[in-house]
Amino acid sequence: MKKLFNKIPLNMRLTLACILVVLVISLLYYPLIPILLNYPPDSINTSFQIEVNFFYYTTQYLAIVGLIVLALLIAFPIIFRKMNKIEKMNELAIKNNSNEFVHIIKSCFNFPIFMLLAFLIVPPLIIFVGLLALKQEIIFSLKITFILFSMCILLGLFVYTFTRILFENVLKRMKLTSSTYGIRLNLRNKILFQLLPLLLFTIVFTFLIFYSQFTKTQGDYLFDSYKQNLTQAFENKEITSVEQAKEILKSIPLKNSADSIFILDTNGNTYYSDNELSDFFKTYIFDFEEKYNGHTYEYYGNPIQGAFIRENIDGQDYILGIRYSVFTNDTITAIIPLFFIVVFINLFFIFLVAITYGNDLKVIATNLSNISKNSSESISSKLPVYSNDEIGDMTIAFNRIQDMTNDYIEKIHSNQETLMESERLASLGQLIGGIAHNLKTPIMSISGAAEGLTDLIKEYDSSIDDPEVNSQDHHDIAKDMSEWVSKIKDYTEYMSDIITAVKGQAVTLSETENVTFDVEELLKRVDILMKHELKSALIYLNISVKVDEHKLIHGDVNSLVQVINNMISNSIQAYHGKTEQSIDLIVEEKDNKLYISVRDYGCGLSKKVKDKLFKEMITTKGKNGTGLGLYMSYSTIKAHFGGDITFESEEGKGTTFTIILPL
Repeated sequence: MKKLFNKIPLNMRLTLACILVVLVISLLYYPLIPILLNYPPDSINTSFQIEVNFFYYTTQYLAIVGLIVLALLIAFPIIFRKMNKIEKMNELAIKNNSNEFVHIIKSCFNFPIFMLLAFLIVPPLIIFVGLLALKQEIIFSLKITFILFSMCILLGLFVYTFTRILFENVLKRMKLTSSTYGIRLNLRNKILFQLLPLLLFTIVFTFLIFYSQFTKTQGDYLFDSYKQNLTQAFENKEITSVEQAKEILKSIPLKNSADSIFILDTNGNTYYSDNELSDFFKTYIFDFEEKYNGHTYEYYGNPIQGAFIRENIDGQDYILGIRYSVFTNDTITAIIPLFFIVVFINLFFIFLVAITYGNDLKVIATNLSNISKNSSESISSKLPVYSNDEIGDMTIAFNRIQDMTNDYIEKIHSNQETLMESERLASLGQLIGGIAHNLKTPIMSISGAAEGLTDLIKEYDSSIDDPEVNSQDHHDIAKDMSEWVSKIKDYTEYMSDIITAVKGQAVTLSETENVTFDVEELLKRVDILMKHELKSALIYLNISVKVDEHKLIHGDVNSLVQVINNMISNSIQAYHGKTEQSIDLIVEEKDNKLYISVRDYGCGLSKKVKDKLFKEMITTKGKNGTGLGLYMSYSTIKAHFGGDITFESEEGKGTTFTIILPL
């Protein structure tokens, strides 16, 4: 059954649910309305009702309910047709089509609120204004409005609850975790919003029952009193004319200024009346005179009743009676203030309860919000337990989460230090490999130069006492020695550059130093440190400088070198061991910013990696990578240069990382 229900479009489910609620409430109110409105006995679903109203109560009631159901069946599917898209939505769909889908999601949150408000306000207001426009009595109009209001409260609460459950189930499947939508009600207002209609229903329904019982009791009391007065007034008196009867009626003391006397003949014609008598009033007199012992009523829901007797005057029967109001303006004036006092007292205490629970939960919500914002002070704080209920349990759970959070933070710091140390060791390993390779060639050259100098020294020493060696020979030997010394000097300068670069990179692993350097120095250090790795991988680095090589950059040169080297290393690994490939290192200037791009033509990045890049530590190297390199590089450029790193990548075609430095 549930599966079958879920196959129905969402707008039709909403419509069917509303119709079902209307039918249930209508069924409940069908026997209640005649009681609450004090319909006269035997006045509904009888021949009497056909005589005065042409239709049975049941027929009228079913017609009204049918019209409401038909209106819902026509209007709701159209109004809610866009809701059918909700079940097909997910968070990705929202991002791809934000305007329409976000609007529909907001409707999920707002719709129950709007529906409840609409049911509470619109139908009662329309009915009340309509009744006043038809010049119905104010008491009758208020009673009808209150009854409809109580029905609308039940209907609104049922629809509100059902639609919230329905939309919550839909939204749970969408797994939205990053944003809230629609009208935001804090807990205090939400409690008030949900309890206030229920409070109003209770008060209104209680008032209607009170009114019904008061009307019945007061009506019976007035009837007994006036019937006794009528009987006593005409008892043992010989009435010879209608005028005499009229004078006797006028002598009976009336209990209210709105009460009046009346005289009817047996044909229902009015001989005398201070107020116009309705056909309903007169028909009820003749149809139920004996059954209800001279008790008559005004139209349905009207608080007017009558007491009468039948007297024979000059050979003809006449109806002599008193028409009286059960519910007077004085009564209304007394009840309405009491009604508002009760509403105010209930509202006051509901408001206090809402504030209490709202404040309790607000403390927990605020601390959780602070934790989400990485507030170190809030992470170490705990909440006192001062409530022995679910809120107290939540507070205890919150404090446990605080302890767990602190433990996790300590573990994260420990793991972070381990990762940083691993990255330092990996970088040092790379540096040592570069040192070994870059120093090996100049050392071998210096060693060869030393052997050449040694041979020249021996040759010069043996030629000192040789008479055949002339001054020109001495000059030639000196020239050869000078050439070897010059070569040694070049090699030592090259070794000095290597040592300076390596020393700077070793230092940057533990501290930073902001200096001013130029593009030439930057590229020189990159070339020295990456030469070995590029040569080992048989990858060519194509350096393209489109700016003045003496363009000055301010910042930590060693950190920048490490970032570029990390990008070049990643580009080398993007070829997965393929040789004879190339990497482009491009330096250019745009809009007073320096752009340093490292481009490869390797495997490219997957969508999963691109979504997480720079946001968390992610690696494509499996167990051989930590994912820390690019994460640290991004942080370095942001922190030490106030710049940014962007990337473009396409699987199978390559990746370009660009460092943007403000000049």
